[in-house]
Amino acid sequence: MINPTDDSLAKIKEAQRHPIADELLAKAFTQSSSATTGLTYYDLQPGALALYPVVTPLRNKIARVGAGRGIQANWKAVTGINVNALAVGVSEGNRGGVVATSTADYMAAYRGLGLEDYVTFEADYAADGFTDLKALAAQGLLRALMIGEEKVILGGATSVALGTTPTPTLAAQTTGGALAPATTFSVICAALSLDGYLTGSVAAGVRGQVSRTNADGSVDTYGGGTAKLSANQTVTTASDGASTNAIAAQVTPVVGAVAYAWFWGATGSETLGAITTINSVVIAAAAAGSQTAASLGTLDNSTNALVFDGLLAQIAKSGSNAYIAQQATGTAGTGTPLTADGAGGIVEIDAALQSFWNNYRLSPTTIWVSSQEQQNITKKVLSGTMTGAQRFVINVEQGNVQGGELVTSYLNKFAMDGAKSIAVKPHPNMPPGTLMFDTDVLPYPLSGVANVLQIRTRRDYYQIAWPIKARRYEYGVYFDGVLQNYFPPSFGVITNIGNG
Repeated sequence: MINPTDDSLAKIKEAQRHPIADELLAKAFTQSSSATTGLTYYDLQPGALALYPVVTPLRNKIARVGAGRGIQANWKAVTGINVNALAVGVSEGNRGGVVATSTADYMAAYRGLGLEDYVTFEADYAADGFTDLKALAAQGLLRALMIGEEKVILGGATSVALGTTPTPTLAAQTTGGALAPATTFSVICAALSLDGYLTGSVAAGVRGQVSRTNADGSVDTYGGGTAKLSANQTVTTASDGASTNAIAAQVTPVVGAVAYAWFWGATGSETLGAITTINSVVIAAAAAGSQTAASLGTLDNSTNALVFDGLLAQIAKSGSNAYIAQQATGTAGTGTPLTADGAGGIVEIDAALQSFWNNYRLSPTTIWVSSQEQQNITKKVLSGTMTGAQRFVINVEQGNVQGGELVTSYLNKFAMDGAKSIAVKPHPNMPPGTLMFDTDVLPYPLSGVANVLQIRTRRDYYQIAWPIKARRYEYGVYFDGVLQNYFPPSFGVITNIGNG
């Protein structure tokens, strides 16, 4: 039994004479209005969640082969036998004709790809018990490198320059815009590689020559994916006082380009106003951007010497014999979409597949598209008439009817042993207006080609934890290799496709 002292009894009696008001009690124990105020548990799940896409379909499917040596991978190929098509008949007692065999030499220089990150000591202290920041940094670097490598595999360009962009052709229009009447406008165009398109925007501009300061303080300079600017062309809007003037502009399509940057305004002050994935634009108002054409200088900055040639560049390369088709200019600003054949097919895709068969007796494996082209292909295929030779199977079982439609494969009518199904797949970096054919297997016996495409590495992914020279942990993740394409003629593109 506890014997309270006189002092403690006095305090209890004093507290009883002054009870806490009911409203104060309620306020003290009401749920806080904010997660970081009041007596509230902060229910935070340990570990930072990785909520970003790592979509690298080409990198995932291309074989990786080690044992690379020297500064470049070299190989030879026999590309034709009896190329003069000598007749095989022989006369009695005589020998046959001597065949000619064609060969090709290939080479691809190795390139190093990599990224860096760091974790300060204080950041490491602060995250203790929540997440391992150093492991998170290394993991994020590897994933970021894979994402970057995917872009290089598709669109890296080190040896295929876009050159000088053709001079635009202009036509004044009296409808469709809001340009001032009787005003002279100057227009300049710049063709863009995939890198130029992916990194460019009207608001931020397109990249000319890039100077990048690296983690060690060194500086690398490379082209940002923009071709040499075209010469300027001028046109004067109608002088009838109309307020609906516009300008239709177009250039000759550039092989290897996937987009075009358009600058317009007064001569000498042309400003970026549009980026299109077709070779034309309708100029309807003052340019919305702030980058001037003059700021890009006079060089061709379409190549990057720090990367290897990706598939689009290898297709565009002179002498590749890859399939290249460009849609006609069509209506300015609209272009020429793919064409439905009325029987569940696409005219332009069938022309490409027929060319692969006629020239090389092969069928591509995959058609890589943007989301825009996959949607357009679906519409074209489903627009076939009732007389078209097509059949759709629809499951109408109760609870199993779904809305929408999507073409995920295309029937190649030009293949051995009957029609062959070719996968149609979206690629995260494929720009609208372009689709690409690739081939996994060559139908040539004893060709010696195990992989039509492969990444040959001098050293595959590796991590470096740099010596501590400041109060932070520094990391780099790298790989060193090159994309080898053993038979470029089995690849192809259709570009300059209008939306529709």
